Amino acid sequence: MDSLFSAPAAQATLFADGGSRGNPGHAASGAVIVAADGSVLAEVGTYLGIATNNVAEWNGLVDGLAEARKLGIDSLAVRLDSELVVKQLTGEYRVKHPDLQPFHQKAKKLLREFLHVDLKHVPRKENKLADALVNYVLDERAALAAIEE
Repeated sequence: MDSLFSAPAAQATLFADGGSRGNPGHAASGAVIVAADGSVLAEVGTYLGIATNNVAEWNGLVDGLAEARKLGIDSLAVRLDSELVVKQLTGEYRVKHPDLQPFHQKAKKLLREFLHVDLKHVPRKENKLADALVNYVLDERAALAAIEE
């Protein structure tokens, strides 16, 4: 595994997620950055239109990494409930789908901008903040669509 993925205590933790209602379907991504004291430093939720679950997962990671850099964080714990994305980032799995390769490249580029990264797959129950943000964005979009009808 890449030495980038071993780290001392992180300044913050990034929880990232993505989801689609249908696959593909209406999709959103979410990223929540939490300080070591448990306070929320930033939330980034994005409605993606019609997309696959994998595109949404990658988008959440990339958005979260970009936001962490904007905040000046240089030591980051990254927690994802997508085992596929984690294994693709660590090189255990290849990124075969051409739609996902740009996300992979962007994430790897962003990860290199941190001094230390601790990347781990976590169960969905440990990624509640990002999951809730994804669902909030999707619910808001559905409510907006209902009003516009």
